[in-house]
Amino acid sequence: MEEKEEAGYRSPMWSILRALQKINKAKRLKGEAVMSAPPFFQSAGRGDLEFWGEDDGTTVVVWQSLSESEQEQWSEKMGKSKDWVVWCRSRKQDEEQRPFEVNGKEIFSNRSKQAIPKAGEETDKKGGKGQSVR
Repeated sequence: MEEKEEAGYRSPMWSILRALQKINKAKRLKGEAVMSAPPFFQSAGRGDLEFWGEDDGTTVVVWQSLSESEQEQWSEKMGKSKDWVVWCRSRKQDEEQRPFEVNGKEIFSNRSKQAIPKAGEETDKKGGKGQSVR
């Protein structure tokens, strides 16, 4: 885990993990270190090691915190079930597709997309539509 942190990895905030848990009715967390795993999950672990709880139920997977071998192990499990959600960084365009992207669907992306105005639409100086939303 120290190597990952030195390479720039930062654990997601607990508020993000709690939101993923509530939205998906998740019981388990895969990834993270035993010291940083949030206690509000019924079970937590990484790879074959369970920190606490039972190894069943809907799972939140923190992809970047897993080692390559743990990612491969989890990829095999992903194909057998559909009760999981993965939290990870956006893939760069030149990167190859990750295993969970084949079996899942993207529900959130932090990539910004430049708004392209339709013909005849007014835009603000930055190129967006210039509309506000409450």
